[in-house]
Amino acid sequence: MRIKFFSDYLFKIKHHFERFCMKLLVAIDGSKASEGAVKYAARLFNSLNTESHITLITVLDDSSLRLFKKHTPKGAVEDYLREMADNNLAWAIKYLNKTKLPHDMSIRYGHPSEQIMKEAQSGKFDMIIMGTKGRSSWADTVIGSVAQRVVATSKIPVVLVKN
Repeated sequence: MRIKFFSDYLFKIKHHFERFCMKLLVAIDGSKASEGAVKYAARLFNSLNTESHITLITVLDDSSLRLFKKHTPKGAVEDYLREMADNNLAWAIKYLNKTKLPHDMSIRYGHPSEQIMKEAQSGKFDMIIMGTKGRSSWADTVIGSVAQRVVATSKIPVVLVKN
């Protein structure tokens, strides 16, 4: 009787994990490091025996372009930013389409680390995956790092893929 109970328990656990959907948020900026993050996410996706989904996010910091909006034709800055976003996402979308992995994309504007965290929270993601350029800690202290800020503020696991 006890063995039967334990086997029922194992069946329930296995059934739970088979139905579990892992949501991966992959931050893309068009760099080689972000290509590595996409490849890592695809490998992780394939290794999971669960239903999973990948969302690509690219964030364009438009704060420096606000002044230009006043002096350019209406929509010109938005068109420029959308073109940049499309360029950032193009390789990743092509790669994921080729591998036939389910995915979608999100384009946001503002400070990258803040927007990545907002997307992670609103989309209830299980993990954030992003590339890092592997600069020295001195450069990160002086310049700041999007990856560093995401790791510091995230309540979910963050995987950094070094270029």
